[in-house]
Amino acid sequence: MAKVTFNEDICKGCGLCVDACPKHILAIAKDKINRKGHNPAVMTAEEKCIGCAFCATMCPDCVITVEK
Repeated sequence: MAKVTFNEDICKGCGLCVDACPKHILAIAKDKINRKGHNPAVMTAEEKCIGCAFCATMCPDCVITVEK
């Protein structure tokens, strides 16, 4: 199983990672606001992640790290 980490403090909530995920397990948090004032991306079901790293590839701010 892949381990995915988000640096939520620098995420601007653009949603590109959410759109890129083939398993549809990423979302923009509705109940969190980071220190920059944005709603960050979060993973909703880590056990379903296949480790493709499409999310990390699409992220313009290098917020996401995928470890296999």
